[in-house]
Amino acid sequence: QVQLVESGGGLVQAGDSLRLSCAASGRSISTYHMGWFRQAPGKEREFVAAISRSDGSTRYADSVKGRFTISRDNAKNTVYLQMNSLKPEDTAVYYCAADRANLYTIVRSTTRDYDYWGQGTQVTVSS
Repeated sequence: QVQLVESGGGLVQAGDSLRLSCAASGRSISTYHMGWFRQAPGKEREFVAAISRSDGSTRYADSVKGRFTISRDNAKNTVYLQMNSLKPEDTAVYYCAADRANLYTIVRSTTRDYDYWGQGTQVTVSS
Protein backbone atom coordinates (compact mmCIF):
# COMPACT_ATOMS: atom_id res chain seq x y z
CA GLN A 1 0.00 0.00 0.00
CA VAL A 2 2.83 2.37 0.81
CA GLN A 3 6.31 2.58 -0.68
CA LEU A 4 9.20 3.67 1.51
CA VAL A 5 12.58 5.00 0.43
CA GLU A 6 15.34 5.71 2.93
CA SER A 7 18.11 8.21 2.39
CA GLY A 8 20.75 10.07 4.34
CA GLY A 9 23.13 7.28 5.19
CA GLY A 10 26.85 7.55 4.75
CA LEU A 11 30.27 7.20 6.27
CA VAL A 12 30.95 9.25 9.39
CA GLN A 13 33.33 9.25 12.31
CA ALA A 14 32.46 8.31 15.85
CA GLY A 15 30.74 11.18 17.60
CA ASP A 16 29.28 12.60 14.40
CA SER A 17 25.63 12.95 13.52
CA LEU A 18 23.44 11.84 10.66
CA ARG A 19 19.82 12.43 9.81
CA LEU A 20 18.06 9.66 7.96
CA SER A 21 14.91 10.30 5.98
CA CYS A 22 12.15 7.93 4.96
CA ALA A 23 10.04 9.27 2.12
CA ALA A 24 6.70 7.55 1.67
CA SER A 25 4.54 7.44 -1.41
CA GLY A 26 1.31 5.80 -2.44
CA ARG A 27 -0.35 6.37 0.91
CA SER A 28 -0.19 8.80 3.79
CA ILE A 29 2.01 7.81 6.70
CA SER A 30 -0.63 9.27 8.99
CA THR A 31 -2.36 5.90 8.86
CA TYR A 32 0.69 3.99 10.11
CA HIS A 33 2.92 3.68 13.09
CA MET A 34 6.39 4.21 11.67
CA GLY A 35 9.58 2.56 12.77
CA TRP A 36 13.28 2.33 12.14
CA PHE A 37 15.19 -0.93 12.29
CA ARG A 38 18.78 -1.78 11.57
CA GLN A 39 20.76 -4.83 10.58
CA ALA A 40 24.50 -5.29 10.89
CA PRO A 41 26.39 -7.97 8.96
CA GLY A 42 25.81 -11.37 10.51
CA LYS A 43 23.21 -10.00 12.91
CA GLU A 44 19.44 -10.16 13.06
CA ARG A 45 17.43 -7.10 12.22
CA GLU A 46 16.81 -5.14 15.40
CA PHE A 47 14.45 -2.44 16.51
CA VAL A 48 15.76 1.11 16.78
CA ALA A 49 12.86 3.51 17.19
CA ALA A 50 9.18 3.96 16.43
CA ILE A 51 6.59 6.71 16.48
CA SER A 52 2.83 6.56 16.85
CA ARG A 53 0.43 7.34 14.03
CA SER A 54 -1.76 9.35 16.39
CA ASP A 55 -0.28 11.16 19.38
CA GLY A 56 3.34 11.05 18.30
CA SER A 57 4.47 8.94 21.22
CA THR A 58 7.84 7.32 20.66
CA ARG A 59 9.72 4.21 21.64
CA TYR A 60 13.44 3.55 21.50
CA ALA A 61 15.84 0.70 21.88
CA ASP A 62 17.94 1.03 25.00
CA SER A 63 21.08 1.12 22.89
CA VAL A 64 20.06 4.37 21.18
CA LYS A 65 17.97 6.09 23.82
CA GLY A 66 19.24 9.59 24.45
CA ARG A 67 21.20 9.66 21.20
CA PHE A 68 18.61 9.03 18.48
CA THR A 69 15.34 10.85 17.87
CA ILE A 70 12.55 9.71 15.61
CA SER A 71 10.12 12.24 14.21
CA ARG A 72 7.51 12.49 11.52
CA ASP A 73 6.20 15.18 9.24
CA ASN A 74 2.87 13.99 7.94
CA ALA A 75 2.54 16.99 5.64
CA LYS A 76 5.74 15.93 3.89
CA ASN A 77 4.89 12.25 4.24
CA THR A 78 8.34 11.71 5.67
CA VAL A 79 9.81 10.10 8.78
CA TYR A 80 13.20 11.03 10.16
CA LEU A 81 15.80 9.51 12.40
CA GLN A 82 18.21 11.99 13.91
CA MET A 83 21.30 10.12 15.05
CA ASN A 84 23.73 11.90 17.34
CA SER A 85 26.88 10.75 19.09
CA LEU A 86 27.25 7.90 16.66
CA LYS A 87 29.31 4.91 17.67
CA PRO A 88 30.98 2.23 15.56
CA GLU A 89 28.43 -0.26 16.87
CA ASP A 90 25.72 1.79 15.16
CA THR A 91 27.09 0.64 11.82
CA ALA A 92 24.31 -1.14 9.96
CA VAL A 93 21.81 -0.92 7.18
CA TYR A 94 18.92 1.14 8.48
CA TYR A 95 15.40 0.32 7.37
CA CYS A 96 12.23 2.33 7.55
CA ALA A 97 9.04 0.38 8.19
CA ALA A 98 5.30 0.99 8.42
CA ASP A 99 2.91 -0.72 10.82
CA ARG A 100 -0.78 -0.62 9.89
CA ALA A 101 -1.86 -0.63 13.51
CA ASN A 102 -5.19 0.74 14.63
CA LEU A 103 -5.58 3.88 16.71
CA TYR A 104 -5.55 1.95 19.97
CA THR A 105 -2.34 0.01 19.38
CA ILE A 106 0.84 1.20 21.01
CA VAL A 107 3.95 1.59 18.91
CA ARG A 108 5.57 -1.78 18.31
CA SER A 109 9.16 -2.93 18.41
CA THR A 110 8.99 -6.33 16.74
CA THR A 111 9.93 -6.84 13.11
CA ARG A 112 6.98 -9.15 12.47
CA ASP A 113 4.52 -6.41 13.40
CA TYR A 114 5.57 -4.16 10.54
CA ASP A 115 3.94 -4.58 7.16
CA TYR A 116 5.92 -2.44 4.72
CA TRP A 117 9.64 -1.89 4.41
CA GLY A 118 12.08 0.29 2.58
CA GLN A 119 15.20 -1.03 0.91
CA GLY A 120 17.55 0.39 3.53
CA THR A 121 20.36 2.90 3.70
CA GLN A 122 23.89 2.14 4.85
CA VAL A 123 25.31 3.88 7.89
CA THR A 124 28.97 3.31 8.63
CA VAL A 125 30.63 4.80 11.69
CA SER A 126 34.40 4.65 11.87
CA SER A 127 36.50 5.03 14.98
